Amino acid sequence: MNKETKVRARPAAITLTDAANARIADLMSRAPEGAIGVKLSTPRRGCSGLAYSVDYVTEEQPFDEKIVTPGGTFYVDGGSVLYLVGSIMDWREDDFAAGFVFENPNATGSCGCGESFTV
Repeated sequence: MNKETKVRARPAAITLTDAANARIADLMSRAPEGAIGVKLSTPRRGCSGLAYSVDYVTEEQPFDEKIVTPGGTFYVDGGSVLYLVGSIMDWREDDFAAGFVFENPNATGSCGCGESFTV
């Protein structure tokens, strides 16, 4: 008896909006030499403990989540994935500010300025 095993693709830890994908494409079009993608991490800083940080990356790390986007490769730091599962990352611009914005269902609080969060 031949039993077929179906392997379901694991959903990405974070969902990127069209605006976020467009911003990643823009960043990669101007990336420094040697950059292979853009990486999201959650370093410890700010009033609430964790902050969002987006930087160029020059080498792939074994535990990073890799998301291939139309404009380039987006990585999520392996140590940050648990804090970000189910999040939506967007890019927003207005007359006064521009930046990535996160809807994170894991965040239990944030500081008044919105710069950091806690889980």
